[in-house]
Order: sequence, then structure tokens, then C-alpha cells
Amino acid sequence: MSTLLLGRWDHGGNLVIEESHQVEDGDQDTIDGLVNDQDNDDGMAWACAFDVDSHSAAVQRAYDESVRDQGGRLIDEAEGFDPAD
Repeated sequence: MSTLLLGRWDHGGNLVIEESHQVEDGDQDTIDGLVNDQDNDDGMAWACAFDVDSHSAAVQRAYDESVRDQGGRLIDEAEGFDPAD
């Protein structure tokens, strides 16, 4: 299984996770459908699939790979997980 996170960057440079979905490894059609349904009118949408089985592990990786060195925060509105610094 993989975990797909959907969210958006806010104007303060923070990544806000809004949704989390478990998808079968390699199921690109499902991933594409979920990403394409995401609201991106403001161009701030963000999505990434991680090869991990849990939401918390995916959020930690999102923080480590996309946020930590950028100076912002990761805000998990989907499940409230607070990634370790």
C-alpha cells in the first residue's frame, strides 16, 4: 500500500495536509483521479504519494522532504499528526 497526501501551500509558506488516501502500489489511475479532483484554482495545490502504509509515516516524510528546509510548518488537518522536527 501507498499513502497519497493531498493538500496545499498557504500564503505563509506552510504545507496544509487536507486529505489522506490509501492506494494500492502502482495504482496510478486512482492517484490521478484523486489529484485531478483536487481544487487548484489558486495554483497552490500539493500532492504526493509515499510508499508507506500509514498516514503518520507519510506526513513525516512530507515534512522531511518538502517542508523542513523551507522554513515553514506542516499542518495536518486530515488526522492531526504533528511531525517530529
